[in-house]
Amino acid sequence: MVSTITSSMYDIKQFGAIGNGETVNTKAIAQAIEACVQAGGGTVYVPAGRFLTGAIILKSNVNLYLEAGATLLFSNNISEYPVVHSRWEGVTRDVYASCIYAENSENISVTGYGTLDGNGQFWWDLFRKQENKYPRPKLVSFDTCKHVGIAGVKMVNSPSWTVNPICCEDVSIHNISILNPSHSPNTDGIDPESCRNVRISDCHIDVGDDCIAIKAGTEDTSKRIPCENITITNCTMIHGHGGVVLGSEMSGDIRNVTVSNCVFEGTDRGIRLKSRRGRGGVVEDIRVSNIVMKGVICPFIANLYYFCGPRGKDKYVWDKAPYPITEETPIFRRIHFANITAREVSAAAGFLYGLAEMYVEDVTFDNVTVAMADDAEPGMPAMMSELEPMKQRGFYCGNVTGVSFNRVTVSNHEGPAFYIENGKDIEISDCKSKNPRSEDAMVVLNNVTISE
Repeated sequence: MVSTITSSMYDIKQFGAIGNGETVNTKAIAQAIEACVQAGGGTVYVPAGRFLTGAIILKSNVNLYLEAGATLLFSNNISEYPVVHSRWEGVTRDVYASCIYAENSENISVTGYGTLDGNGQFWWDLFRKQENKYPRPKLVSFDTCKHVGIAGVKMVNSPSWTVNPICCEDVSIHNISILNPSHSPNTDGIDPESCRNVRISDCHIDVGDDCIAIKAGTEDTSKRIPCENITITNCTMIHGHGGVVLGSEMSGDIRNVTVSNCVFEGTDRGIRLKSRRGRGGVVEDIRVSNIVMKGVICPFIANLYYFCGPRGKDKYVWDKAPYPITEETPIFRRIHFANITAREVSAAAGFLYGLAEMYVEDVTFDNVTVAMADDAEPGMPAMMSELEPMKQRGFYCGNVTGVSFNRVTVSNHEGPAFYIENGKDIEISDCKSKNPRSEDAMVVLNNVTISE
């Protein structure tokens, strides 16, 4: 808590900022940051009030603190956002600076109990009209920074992705709230990208795209940097396209990720892994436990035929025939799910589909319960060609190896609870089908070998 202004705190009002929601305060805030830097670091203090501003560029050893009742309202004047060279959807290019931005800095933070309002409607309209000269600002993005902290603040109406650390190390995101309208385009919640040692905890996310998406650049990213050592815990995720998503930008590898003690409600999909031929990279050593889901299309997805994005409709991406394994071949392996409940599921209990030449490998489900919705609408469990909408289906697996289902219950489903084609070393033990809607066998295997 900030109770008094000391010599290491720089109140933006002391530099001429006016919190009436109309006066542009970009220069005053920049001057407060510069004074803080010149003194060796400290806190730039935003008191209660509504402060209109353009892009804020943070620098090393600066904590931007928003008091309770403080709002930073970001301008819809494009000239207030300098063009910087940073990543956009995995590729380095010129973009508008984020509302709060920093690069090549350390010991930076955004904290407090105030609000960041991205004034996103202006940018969403430009995007839909395709009138952007450069990609939209993100709300908060730090590029190549170390020792980054974001805590306490509320974030609303982001122009695009809300929080996007890029190539950062030692990142803590704690107790923030993100609210973007469900119709807002590409307004992901938290997207760590090619980062190392990231901790996301106690956050509430309700957005128009993925709630949390872990990324590592595309095949067009010149420098391949992994996203690794990521922990996500004690978060609630409402609406959005996915609860926790890995990929499809994964060319630099994604590894060592844990997701625990979270609630997903109304996210289109739950845990979603997605990539395609051409991307390359490895997603490995993923553990997901103690999750409750409600009202999702499909709780578990691992799809290596994801067709969205540049060149996604090429035959090379969608062809089900095997191709030579090269550095462009993506890999999913060592993915483990435990102690998960999903109910009111509409399309399928799970969807795993590897490449014909590179099966999804070493996946376990332990103590998992999935109940299909009574009034389910047909839906697409994953985005891939030649896949028909599903309704109340069980687990659908193709091109998989080393998959284990232990103490898994599927209820109120149409067709088999477990359908597997082109599988090796499959184990199904102590599993149940409850209240099936058809008389199919619980397990249907097509070209599958079973573990002894």
